[in-house]
Amino acid sequence: MTAETLQAAPDTVPDTARDAGWRDIVALVGARIWVRLQKIVSVIRPLAWVLMVLAVACWIVGGSVGWIELTIAATVVTVVIALCALFLIGRTEYDVSLDLARTRVVVGERAVGALTLTNPTSRAILPSRVVLPVGGGRGEFGIHRLAPGDKAEELFAIPTLRRGVVKVGPVSVVRGDPLGMFERAHRGDDPVDLYVHPKTVLFDGQSLGFLRDLEGLPAADLSRDDVSFHALNEYQPGDDLRHVHWRSTARTGVMMVRQYEETRRSHFVIGLSRSAGDYAVDADFELGISVAGSVGLRALRDSQRVDARVQGRELRCGTGKQLLDSLAALEESKPRDGGIAELSGVIAATMPLASVVVLVCGSRVSNENLRLACARLPYGARVIAIVADTSVEVPALRAIGEAAVVSVGALEQIPLALQKVLA
Repeated sequence: MTAETLQAAPDTVPDTARDAGWRDIVALVGARIWVRLQKIVSVIRPLAWVLMVLAVACWIVGGSVGWIELTIAATVVTVVIALCALFLIGRTEYDVSLDLARTRVVVGERAVGALTLTNPTSRAILPSRVVLPVGGGRGEFGIHRLAPGDKAEELFAIPTLRRGVVKVGPVSVVRGDPLGMFERAHRGDDPVDLYVHPKTVLFDGQSLGFLRDLEGLPAADLSRDDVSFHALNEYQPGDDLRHVHWRSTARTGVMMVRQYEETRRSHFVIGLSRSAGDYAVDADFELGISVAGSVGLRALRDSQRVDARVQGRELRCGTGKQLLDSLAALEESKPRDGGIAELSGVIAATMPLASVVVLVCGSRVSNENLRLACARLPYGARVIAIVADTSVEVPALRAIGEAAVVSVGALEQIPLALQKVLA
């Protein structure tokens, strides 16, 4: 390396760094300009684009061929566009509050809410239009002029025609012109989830079943032979002499025997098929979800532990609210997830100590598939299969192996159907 090279190197490095710095500045300025342009373009509606193109075309053609009519038309269109653009001027800085009276309703009920807008600024806010998205639709409210500190409250009701989780919001304050050429929106608070629960039926009666288990929990029923000691009673003919309490017998002079509380294993499992191929019509699928919810709520009142599973995942069902929330968000599964037989295999693998298993499916499940599904369940568990079929007028009970299979056509038939199963 020569002396000239050594002298030129220090001058070259600053030039490169200076060029890189200018490129960064240009990129930053360009990004900011692009963001501004996006904001400007976002307020222009399709009608405004059409009129602007028409105005430019009229100006060009009218000026080139000398048609005064086209020039006048271009002037009128330009003035209209400019006047409509003036409607964008003004503040939309409301404090927005969205409040639903209840975030959980049942299908068919109305969800009532209130929308409150406050002007927190020191200047008045001109009339605006507020848009409230509700699921796939939206509601619109006209807000009058608000002086500083004033409030405007709008009440609304949301009809719930079908089960699901509906997003309400976010609220958008829209300012625009009467012709709909320009529209500027300011988003408010975050959306609120509205859970539309499936219909369920409450019914009384005995529990759907327990299994006696030494590792279970004590029940209210008394037994002569178990591991949970309850009390001492006088000897009755037929009592097992192995349970005689000799110390108490010697002290009282009357033969006393131990009495126990039954210990039961109460792992209640619900298997709900959400395969579209298992149901004849959509109404059967909705009925199956309502059946699973009704049985699950009853099981939560009776059992110590309840689990619910569908294709692909396990539902949260620690409480009745969690179970209904999970069912509200339920959708049909993909064909690769399989039907009721595959679901039974997953239940057997993940819940081998289930004491009672209730399978819920549709009328398209054949007896062979239903027999296979019941055979895959944990050994010793009591199995009840409920077939949702809206064409059934009276609950029908039949047996497939050791499983009780009952077909129901309406939610109100569940109490009678389970009475037949438990009879």
